[in-house]
Amino acid sequence: MALAATLLTLVATVAWEVACRRAGYEPTLNDTSDLWAQRRSAVRPDSTVIIGDSRALFDLDLDEMEKGLGARPVQLGLVGSCAYPVLDHLASDPAFRGTVVCSLVPAMFLVPAGPPLENSYRAIRRYENWTWAQRSGHHLGMFLEERVAFMKQDDLTLAALLKRLPIANRPGARVGPRLPPYFSTLDRERRTLMWDVAAAPGPLQDRVKFGWIPLFTPPPPPPYVPQEAFLNFIHTAIEKRFKDAVIAVEKIRSRGGKVVFVRLPVTGPLKELEDKATPRAGPWTRLLQETRAPGIYFEDYPELNAFTCPEWSHLSGPDSVEFTRRLIPHLKTALAQ
Repeated sequence: MALAATLLTLVATVAWEVACRRAGYEPTLNDTSDLWAQRRSAVRPDSTVIIGDSRALFDLDLDEMEKGLGARPVQLGLVGSCAYPVLDHLASDPAFRGTVVCSLVPAMFLVPAGPPLENSYRAIRRYENWTWAQRSGHHLGMFLEERVAFMKQDDLTLAALLKRLPIANRPGARVGPRLPPYFSTLDRERRTLMWDVAAAPGPLQDRVKFGWIPLFTPPPPPPYVPQEAFLNFIHTAIEKRFKDAVIAVEKIRSRGGKVVFVRLPVTGPLKELEDKATPRAGPWTRLLQETRAPGIYFEDYPELNAFTCPEWSHLSGPDSVEFTRRLIPHLKTALAQ
């Protein structure tokens, strides 16, 4: 019985691995809070640290930044996250006096609540409370993830697969939009590259890009909260975020550190949506004025505005390398201010 169970498990595992690879999956690390905590542990007092949303992960190439800046940065960007908690986390570290390169998507930076904030706080909590059991489990997980394609925490778990069943939602159900599937590789330094199949027109690219509009469209106010009270909450939270960002930047600056904000490429209908919801003359301009931090906006420079995001929100692997190479001179100028 034991032998039969072992053989059946082995056959089923191999069959599932083959099926996942045929579906386009390949071995790559999951971007877990453990991996983020590991990279956070690599930050030194004078490190250059990249923070922000997934565009920081996809668009800023670590190799090119090391060549251009003379030191390898630590990648702390987070998919679907608000950059502020990580900025505040670094500002609250009395030992940190390095450089922060912050990818800024205004709507995500100012979000008052919800998954973007929780994604950042979850990673920070894991770093601050990382146990030895979690560390050992993380290293074992990385060993397997680098070799097995079906170990995809967001796509191929039983819970994730069940959500794909074509079952209609109840009338009036408040169900959030689907998150994009895996479409990139990730290494132990969290260097991220878009899969070639996602960079080319096809079903995977369509699934990713047509998912951005629902994700970037603010949900309607909750029906059980008076509209005036809801709007006051949003206004108060946004004003507090601006004030807190100024404090965080000043803390880093007071220790000799530097912060530079970067608006990375976005194209297509997603750019139209972001420009309408958060025009440049709004949050971006105000944040730079109040923090007195330098900023680099990709549209200001023809050499940075010459790229098309295949799925509207991120650069392909080759383009990320070339974009970073072109960005370096502007980063040097901003950091010299």
